[in-house]
Amino acid sequence: MDADDYAELGLVAGLEIHQQLDTETKLFCACPTTLREPAESTRRFTRYLHPTRSELGELDEAAVEESRVDREFEYLAYDTTCLVEADEEPPGELDAEALETVLEIAQLLDMTPVDQAHVMRKLVVDGSNTSGFQRSALIATDGEIQTDAGPVGIEDLMLEEESAQRVEETDEGVRYSLDRLGIPLVEIGTKPDLRTPEQTREAAERIGMLLRSTGKVKRGLGTIRQDVNVSIAEGARVEIKGVQSLDDVDDIVRTEVERQVALVGIADELDSRGAAVDEPRDVTEVFEDTDSGVIRGAIDGDGAVYAVRLAGFDGLVGREIAPDRRLGTELSDHAKRHGAGGIFHTDELPAYGITQEEVDALRDAVDAGPDDAVALVAADEAVAELAIEAAAERAETAIEGVPEETRGANEDGTTRYLRPLPGAARMYPETDVPPVEPDPSEVPVPELLTEKVERYQAEYDLDAGLAEQVAYGEYMPLFERVVADGVDPTLAAATLESTLTELRRDDVAVDALSEAHLADALSLAADGEIPTEAVPELLAALAAAPDRTAAEAMDAEDLGGADEDAVREAVAEVVERNEAQVEDEGMAAFSGLMGECMGALRGKADGDLVSEILREEIQKRA
Repeated sequence: MDADDYAELGLVAGLEIHQQLDTETKLFCACPTTLREPAESTRRFTRYLHPTRSELGELDEAAVEESRVDREFEYLAYDTTCLVEADEEPPGELDAEALETVLEIAQLLDMTPVDQAHVMRKLVVDGSNTSGFQRSALIATDGEIQTDAGPVGIEDLMLEEESAQRVEETDEGVRYSLDRLGIPLVEIGTKPDLRTPEQTREAAERIGMLLRSTGKVKRGLGTIRQDVNVSIAEGARVEIKGVQSLDDVDDIVRTEVERQVALVGIADELDSRGAAVDEPRDVTEVFEDTDSGVIRGAIDGDGAVYAVRLAGFDGLVGREIAPDRRLGTELSDHAKRHGAGGIFHTDELPAYGITQEEVDALRDAVDAGPDDAVALVAADEAVAELAIEAAAERAETAIEGVPEETRGANEDGTTRYLRPLPGAARMYPETDVPPVEPDPSEVPVPELLTEKVERYQAEYDLDAGLAEQVAYGEYMPLFERVVADGVDPTLAAATLESTLTELRRDDVAVDALSEAHLADALSLAADGEIPTEAVPELLAALAAAPDRTAAEAMDAEDLGGADEDAVREAVAEVVERNEAQVEDEGMAAFSGLMGECMGALRGKADGDLVSEILREEIQKRA
């Protein structure tokens, strides 16, 4: 599709960008924002969560559906976990460092800060917050960014606490880690001004660049997430959560448009057929002698089989609505929410050990005719009953068209059902945190990354490619610090962007290197303690034993630089060994002898000095 096609369909999209801030402490307590390994946890505790009513006595639909799934939430706590994170103590005041950072971001987005920021509670009962809600504060409104297709409005900028990190599913429910809970998070919401997948991606890239320009956001997988809101004229607003990579944004929008177009087509056909959905029925007797492994296992475990007649749905449950996803997949997603493994439906049967005779008997059991489809679930009786009801409800919405809902992004660019769209009833005031009055008057406006690239070229004489790598790389703040301390910009840039990449390819544990390791290694080179050629070897040594300082590793590996007299002696020895070659080739022998000299010095001398002395020695003999 091109822009005209999307315009004809009435595509409207918006973004919600969630970015972790790189602060020292969490948003409402003094705990560190460092992520931990689950194996480091020192204790565990559990919670059961349920929805609460808003100030007006309303219950949020999304929270109610979430609470219908009976689950235990287990939390991994650490030696740094405090009572606020465990929801056993009221939160502290809003973190001042986080507030200053979001005010910087607000300026980059040309937004107007609010006069007074009030913290709100946003109801979340999926276990990702020990309290059952997420704390969030509106900081600024009414901004704008530019894209090639025109301006895009920025609706709001929120400062909120990050959720707990989901570790794994358990037999009882879900296990979370509390190391991530409470990390300051900025949420940026655009207006619904995006009209093509390409513009949506461009807007996400632009916002991402502005965020990184502050130098105060965390980097790496999971530190930034994009939620995308998509609708077409005949469809409905769908919120797609957790798009991890910018590279996926346009594909997600494109696929969602195709999905909604397909669902609209199915709804039109169902309407023409006079489609309807019956009440589910227990059809366990139909499969008493089945050879289907799934159904046999459920029945033998004192489970049951429930089925529902989908009148007029024949051939449509199996229709593809997205790559490798069908209307039946949508029904299955709803069934899975209640603990079932999925559904079977007659558009795909006989299969999976279910025979044609059983299909015929199933149709008879629910009074299905040739134009009807039948969906069934086999599981524990309570699970099967809830799951088939959920699948039936989703089939009913298929008759109406595209349901408004929240979906999750899959790795292949498709999406899956998560829950209904939340409503206003999920928000209510946080009475334990006092309001703050944001003051942007003394907050500096950060230099944009695009501006840094130009400055690095002009001021440090870096080539365009290296300048862009450094400016957009995760070590940009470190680069600026070490250069300010006297490290050669080219050495710093090449080390942080090229040397580390090469070491990683050589299976060196680069992730073990701290910023202090990198800064100290570069400082030793800048002070002449080691030759620049020894920096990679020093970093490899530090990665192997990260408990050492750079100076200790230098001494242990004997990487200290050779003085000029030692260099002259080593070069002279190389030239004397190759005297005949020098006499025959003159300066043409330089390249081959240079490598031999550097090898003899074991990287302990600067290449420029070795080159200068080698030329002198060759000229003496040529």
